[in-house]
Amino acid sequence: MRVFWNFIFGLIVLVPYPSKAQLGFALTNNQHKVEFPVEIINNMVVLPVILNGQLPLRFILDTGVRTTILTEKSFSDILRLTYSRHYLVAGPGGEKLVEAYVTNNVTLDIPGIHGEGHAMLVLEKDYLELRNYLGTDVQGVLGYELFSRFVVSIDYERRKLIVMSPDYFKPKRGFQALDILIQDTKPYLYAPVVFKDGTTINAKFMIDSGASHGLVLDPLSDPVIKIPEKHVTSLIGRGLGGAITGQIGRIQALRLGNYQIDNVIANFPDANSYIDTLKSSDVFRNGAIGGELLSRFTVVFNFPKEKIYLKKNSSLKKPFNFNMSGITLKALGARLRKYEVSDVRKGSAADKAGVLMGDELITVNGMPCDELELYIINGFFNARAGKKIRLEFLRDGQKVTKVFALENQI
Repeated sequence: MRVFWNFIFGLIVLVPYPSKAQLGFALTNNQHKVEFPVEIINNMVVLPVILNGQLPLRFILDTGVRTTILTEKSFSDILRLTYSRHYLVAGPGGEKLVEAYVTNNVTLDIPGIHGEGHAMLVLEKDYLELRNYLGTDVQGVLGYELFSRFVVSIDYERRKLIVMSPDYFKPKRGFQALDILIQDTKPYLYAPVVFKDGTTINAKFMIDSGASHGLVLDPLSDPVIKIPEKHVTSLIGRGLGGAITGQIGRIQALRLGNYQIDNVIANFPDANSYIDTLKSSDVFRNGAIGGELLSRFTVVFNFPKEKIYLKKNSSLKKPFNFNMSGITLKALGARLRKYEVSDVRKGSAADKAGVLMGDELITVNGMPCDELELYIINGFFNARAGKKIRLEFLRDGQKVTKVFALENQI
C-alpha cells in the first residue's frame, strides 16, 4: 500500500510548545556533526530513539509534525511517566476519535544527539496502526524539534542520516539549493506542476518526510487542479479519523528546481477524508510532497536558513508504480507475519479474481507468507503489468487459491 500517513494530529496545536532553551537537543561530545544508519521503510526514515535513557524505540522522522509523538501510552506507562494534560478529541457527531496525554521533561537520545526537557504527546493507543500497515515496529514520530536545531541530511540511497550544527554547514557541490518557507513549524516549497492537458500551476507544497506517498494535490485549493481523466478511486491512506479515500492518477511532470520528474502518480483526496487528516495548520497549501519523491534524492533540510538542497540519486528516473493487484494488507500478530486483506480496490485485478476483505494471505507464488516481510509481499504487487501472481488465502477455515495478472489501471 502506498500509504501516506498524513495523520495530522489536530490536537498537536493544543500542546504547549516549549521554548528553544527547553528543547535541549545538542550534539554530544562537542561534535559538530554526527552520521548514523537509518532504516527506510515505505519511503519513510525510521531512526533509533531511547526514551528517558531506558526504553529503546523506533521513530519516524517527520518534517510535518511539531511535537514528538509516542503512538501508544503503554510505552510511557512502562517508564511511569506522569501526564500534565489529558485530551479527548471528537469527530463529526461527537464520536471520540483520539484520546491523548501530554508528558513533560522527557529525555530523547538519538545516536550522537541528546535532548532534555521535551514535551511529548502520548496517544492512548496506536490509532493509526502504524506497525500494522508498515509491517514493522514503529512507536513514535519526531519532527520539528530536531529540524529547528540542526541541518539534517537524509541520504535515502545509502540509508544514512547526517545531523550537523548550522554554523558548520557548507553546501556541497552538486546539490541544488531551493528556497523553502518555514510556517507554523513546517517546510513549504513552491514547485510547478504540469497536468496531462498541458495546464500548469506553481503549487505550494508542504514537504512531508513522514508520508510515503509521492504527491498529494488538493482539487479544492485551486480550480487548475483537476483529477486526471484516467484515474482510479481508492483507499489512499489512513488518518486519525479512519480511511482516507480519493482518486489516484498521473500528472505530466513536477519540477523541483532544474529537476523535472515525469509521469508522477498523484493522490487527489476526497474533501471529507482529507480535512480530518491534514497535518493541522492554517497555512494554505495546494498539497504535499512525500517520501516517494524525496527518496529519489539526497535531501538536506536547513530550517534555520529556510533552504533545502537536493542531489539526485539512482532512483530519480525510476517509474512511479501503483499497487497493480488492488490488495491492501495489514500485518498482524506479535511478529507481524500474519497478513490480512484490509481492502480490495474496486475494479482491480484482485477484485475481479474474487479476493475479499478479511482473507488471510498464506502464500505468494508458493512462498509461505510467514517467512516474508510486508514490504517484500507488496513488492510482488508492484512487479509489472501482466505478470501472473498466485495467492493462497485462508477464508472461513478453508484454503482458497486465486490466480490473476497484475494490471496497471492508471
